This record gives sequence, structure tokens and C-alpha cells, in this order.
Amino acid sequence: MQSADASHKQAEYLLDEPSIVAGLEAVAAGGVIAYPTEAVWGLGCDPFSEAAVAKLLKIKNRPVEKGLILVASSLEQLPALAASLTDAQRDTMQATWPGPVTWLIPDVDGCIPQWIKGEHASVAVRVSAHPLVRELCNRHGGALVSTSANDAGEPEIRSQSRLVEEFGGRIDAVIAGELGDSAEPSQIRDLISGNRLR
Repeated sequence: MQSADASHKQAEYLLDEPSIVAGLEAVAAGGVIAYPTEAVWGLGCDPFSEAAVAKLLKIKNRPVEKGLILVASSLEQLPALAASLTDAQRDTMQATWPGPVTWLIPDVDGCIPQWIKGEHASVAVRVSAHPLVRELCNRHGGALVSTSANDAGEPEIRSQSRLVEEFGGRIDAVIAGELGDSAEPSQIRDLISGNRLR
């Protein structure tokens, strides 16, 4: 059962309609947004827009070869990828979702662009428990890119004021909201081996 505090937080996230609308408009126009996640501020964009992803990578100074994480409100937001999974694989992931676990899923049918996967054959996917992230994905109608809002190799950002100071002039919209309760960025696990990579 959801606590009163959790319900209050969810209402706060969902009530900031102007910044949600501005963020979704920026994504639709090929822009890069910043938004709070479970643990740190993240940068995001439309994963199927090569230009938007290139812009995000340039902002973050991140090599395309490293790949990016996709965040969704459910696995069904990536239907072509979901279709290739066995029931056992789905069950393994669903046992940790929604939540701060990212799974490396083999892209056997090549349905995810290489600019998302980088040099890898798998794609990193997380189904978020954060109410604002879920709302953004639902209203966008699919997964979004999710990468920490920091220059490559620099510490993660945990406050909106620092986020605006560091990235305000480089991104297209900031979605107002609060971080979740996770102290650390998401775990990363390999779906085939089950090994924890982070």
C-alpha cells in the first residue's frame, strides 16, 4: 500500500504540468531535457532521433561507443525488444521492476539503433519507479534516453540548482521535481549471465 508521503510526492510530480509539457515539446522537437530520477538528475531525449542523441552525447562529452540506457514505464513500451524475450527472461526482469535495476537485453532482431547500443550487441533498459519519469514515458508514448546529468567522468548531480547552473544553457528544458529515495545510481545486470556489472 502506498504511503501518504509517497502519494504526496507523486501528486507534486504530476502537478507540475507546465514543465512536463515544455519537456515533452522539447523531446518531440529533437531536444535534450533534464529530469529527476530515482537517485540523480538525468538527461534524456528521443532514443530514435539520431540527431537528438548526438546532441545529448556532445553535451555530456560521452563517446557514442559506450552506449546509453533506455528508461520506460513498462517493457511494453519497447514491443519489438520485448517480443524476443522468453517468459523466464521477462519474469527475471519483472521481479526487479519498476525499480533501480537496469538490464542488458540482447537486441537479437536489431530493433534498437546502434547509436543507443554503442559498440554493444545488447541494450540497457530500466523500468522506472519514479512517478515523474513514468509520466514522461507514458505521455511521450515510449522509452526515453536516461543518462546521468554530468560531464563524462564528473560526479553526478543531485540538486536542481546545480543542474541548472551546469547544464541550463546547454539543454532545451528542465522538468521540475524531486529525486527519488535511491542513494546510488541503478544497478546494471546482464540478462543472459545474471551477473551484476555495476
